Amino acid sequence: MNDHVNDKPSVTVLGLGQMGAALAGALLAAGHPTTVWNRTPARAEPLAARGAVHAASVAEAVEASELVLVCVLDYAAVRELLAPVAGRLRGRVLVNLTTGSPEQARAEAEWAAEHGVGYLDGGIMTTPPGVGDPANMILYSGDPELLAAHRDTLAVLGDPVGLGADPGLASLYDAGLLGLMWSVFGGWLHATALAGADGVAARDFTAVANRWLRTVAWFMTGYAEQIDAGVYPGDDATIDVQIAAIGHLLHASADRGVDTRLPELHLDLMRAAAAAGHGGDSYARIIEEFRKK
Repeated sequence: MNDHVNDKPSVTVLGLGQMGAALAGALLAAGHPTTVWNRTPARAEPLAARGAVHAASVAEAVEASELVLVCVLDYAAVRELLAPVAGRLRGRVLVNLTTGSPEQARAEAEWAAEHGVGYLDGGIMTTPPGVGDPANMILYSGDPELLAAHRDTLAVLGDPVGLGADPGLASLYDAGLLGLMWSVFGGWLHATALAGADGVAARDFTAVANRWLRTVAWFMTGYAEQIDAGVYPGDDATIDVQIAAIGHLLHASADRGVDTRLPELHLDLMRAAAAAGHGGDSYARIIEEFRKK
């Protein structure tokens, strides 16, 4: 292996879809000797033109570097690529940046351990254009010592956030954070449609919405303490108060022909909590409605 050309460790990237190509591009931009492989060889050509080594096979790619990144369609594809070269992976570090479930990540970590391969699982919390920006997180779970050893290299891709030794945590956080993103997008789009019905430009409404989200983040921090304690004092605003407030949103939406399914979902959850005798509690109590499903 030639791992210290120009004093920067070499890295192999397997899989050159949009995300894999972005990972390889960021490594090249930072001066890391980078070996790439893709099932469709033509996808490696732009990176080769920038100085990457285009490996002819997975085996050749794996042997080129101590640190091997894989970013393909799913975990089945990961195993299909790596099982035939398990012996060549021994003693190297595999960073799996493929999207999957916590259970799949744990199973892959077990497979890696059985074959003497160091393993980190990762979740990339951005789209391909955001790779390489330190403002964006990449979540990692698995052996903390491996993350520490390769942190400087992985930081080239985005801010490396270690979640602990359980290899399933990056996938778990990834799934949960994507769910949070879709919920935020849904609420924002509903609100933007509501305001837009009265002629408010999306840009103008969003400028105010972004300020409001900072306050929402403050609420979340406080509610997290309540959730961990299992105590939900209604000191700020009770569920009963929220039920009254969401009624105004439903009326405003209906009057403007805006779909009401999203606020109705929130109302159903609030009413269930109130019916169980928790109307005087804080909104954080709603987590119990999710937990019992």
